[in-house]
Amino acid sequence: MSQEEIQKLQNENAALKEEVNRLRDELIRLVSRNLDLSERLEEDNEMRRRVSVAKELLQGNIERQRNADLKDDSQLMAIIEMKIESDRPHLQPDFCARDLAKMLDVSQERLNRLFRHQTIHRTPEAYIDNLRVLAALRLLREKQNYTIAVIAEEAGFSNVRTLQRRVQDAIGMTPVEYRTLMTRDM
Repeated sequence: MSQEEIQKLQNENAALKEEVNRLRDELIRLVSRNLDLSERLEEDNEMRRRVSVAKELLQGNIERQRNADLKDDSQLMAIIEMKIESDRPHLQPDFCARDLAKMLDVSQERLNRLFRHQTIHRTPEAYIDNLRVLAALRLLREKQNYTIAVIAEEAGFSNVRTLQRRVQDAIGMTPVEYRTLMTRDM
């Protein structure tokens, strides 16, 4: 075999190695994306199940819902989740804990007590902020053409700085960094 043929084979071998590395990286990216999509699907299915349970609870207990002193915390939480899911009031910047209590026809004290005992959020305000952060993260992933200001408005934040602070506190990165991370492989 001539030196020229050996060089040609070595070049082909190097090109094949590069292609194998590129394909390996692409496979890793696709597997990672598939895992992310699977997690989102599981979260969506869990939310649908919870909403279904909440709807069943509500349909069977409409009269109790109207009672301002509901005693069953789990039922009240189901009502909150259903109302939040259907009406999405948290996307309005002026929606606050007082509005949530009014929407549920319970006292502010009752609502505060519920959140202290039944949720990972210590206050209704923290719950509303969390809903807004989740909405913003979804918009950052799905609406790449939206500006950060538009996302802040759509997610219910009163201004961009509040969005930036809340996202930074929640996930340890800015909205721009999160969007870059989530969309770089798309």
